[in-house]
Amino acid sequence: MKTYKVGLIRVLTTEDEELLQLHGKLIESYFPMLQVVSRCIPDQPEGIHDDETFAVGVPKVVNLAVELWKEGCQAIIISCAGDPGVPEARQAVPIPVIGAGSSTAALSLFFGSHPAVLGITEDVPSGYQRIFGDRIVDNAKGDGVENVLDLMTDRGYEATMKAAAAQKEMGADVIALSCTGMSSIRIAPSIEKTVGIPVLDPVLCEGLLTLFELLRRENMED
Repeated sequence: MKTYKVGLIRVLTTEDEELLQLHGKLIESYFPMLQVVSRCIPDQPEGIHDDETFAVGVPKVVNLAVELWKEGCQAIIISCAGDPGVPEARQAVPIPVIGAGSSTAALSLFFGSHPAVLGITEDVPSGYQRIFGDRIVDNAKGDGVENVLDLMTDRGYEATMKAAAAQKEMGADVIALSCTGMSSIRIAPSIEKTVGIPVLDPVLCEGLLTLFELLRRENMED
């Protein structure tokens, strides 16, 4: 089986090797054709979750994308639902650059026409807003959830589950998770079983569209 080397950028700075590799390992388990090299940007222990952390994070993402390309990666995944640095990295490297947010939003519309966005921010991330437009039923975060670290607590997990149930009651027919930290805690299957509508996991979505784009480009070259 042919394999592709993919660079994955985490925007949560961590020295925990297991946490750093988690998204890449998930993608490799879903798509064995992808061999993932994971790196994280420096000096952002709370990740990217507001305008300030976004602004300082984008140049770091672009620099890391260039580094991974020079190391032989055939595609870059920016594993953050806010898609920080995606357009800038696409200008900087000649290989596919895939953002978690736009991937999740695009695939959500296959499953429903009344999407809800569930994450860790007050505002809808730009990739979701661009693709969903005025179809968004609701954008929410769990009570007390302010960043990715909050998701990793029992309280944050339960608050997120409660917010998802409320979105179903509002009329949502699909939930697009807007934080890849939710992939880390593997909450999508639990939400889907509880609320009974499709729930799109950002890491699964970014992996699928990365593989699709690699195969599409290869097919064009043939």
